[in-house]
Amino acid sequence: MKTMSGFSLVELLVAVLILAIGLTGLAGLQISGIRNNQTAYYRSVATQLAYDMADRMRSNQAGVALGLYKSGTEGSATPGTSNSACETGTCTPAELAAYDLKRWNDELSAKLPGGSGIVCLDSTPDIGDSSDPSASCDGVGTIYVVKVWWDDNRSGTTTQGFVTSFQP
Repeated sequence: MKTMSGFSLVELLVAVLILAIGLTGLAGLQISGIRNNQTAYYRSVATQLAYDMADRMRSNQAGVALGLYKSGTEGSATPGTSNSACETGTCTPAELAAYDLKRWNDELSAKLPGGSGIVCLDSTPDIGDSSDPSASCDGVGTIYVVKVWWDDNRSGTTTQGFVTSFQP
C-alpha cells in the first residue's frame, strides 16, 4: 500500500494563521516606526529653530543688552512688527530684534504643529508648563533660555518641548 505524503488542509490553515499573526506584528512595528520618525522630525525642527534664535541674538548683542529679546517683558521688541529693511539694509538693534522675533515666531507656526516659543532669562532652565511658558522663567541671572513647544499627538502626548540655554 502506498502512503500519501504532503500537507493536509488543517496543516495549511495553521501555517497561514501563523504567517498572518507574524505579518500583523510586522505591520504594528512599521506603524510605530513611522510615528516615532515623525516625532523625531519635529524634535529636530524645534532644535534647529531654538538654535536659530540663539544665533540671531548673538548677532545683535546691542539688542540683547537692552533686553529686547525677552518675551513678554516691558521694553521687549514686539514680534508683530518687523522692518523688512533689516533683510537688505541697516536697522536699529530694536528693529532687528523685532524682525528676528517676527521671523522666528512665523517659522515656529509654519514648521511645527501648534508651534510656539519664548526667550527669557532663567536661572534654572527647564521646559516648565506648556499652558503658560513664561511662568517657568524666573527672570534671574544672565543665562538666556529659548523654549519651544509644539503639539505632537503621534507620540501619545499632546505637547512636546525643547529647551536650550546660552550666555550671549
